[in-house]
Amino acid sequence: METGAFSQLTRRYMREEFNPRTPDLSDVRYFSYGATVEPKLWSAFRKSHRIVEEHEGPNDGLVSVASSKWGGEQGYKGTLVGVSHLDLINWTNKLRWLVWQLIGNKRK
Repeated sequence: METGAFSQLTRRYMREEFNPRTPDLSDVRYFSYGATVEPKLWSAFRKSHRIVEEHEGPNDGLVSVASSKWGGEQGYKGTLVGVSHLDLINWTNKLRWLVWQLIGNKRK
């Protein structure tokens, strides 16, 4: 099933489509964090990290620190070091629990 999601993961889409259609509201304060990680040998993010790093610099495996800065100087709260994109969206813990259960352990 084609959803178009991958075409939305480009700088061109964000610059030409998403950002113009989604302006910041003047009465809303925006905050953001960036993250950097050096992917392990077995990480699913090794290739994407390398590509993003070549084009935009330090990144979490999917999103560069430069792209994550939003909300101006007051809104950008800092860069988390050693944190992947999966860590940011809390999928790392879900994957750990899944593996834990697959090897026969039960959650308490």
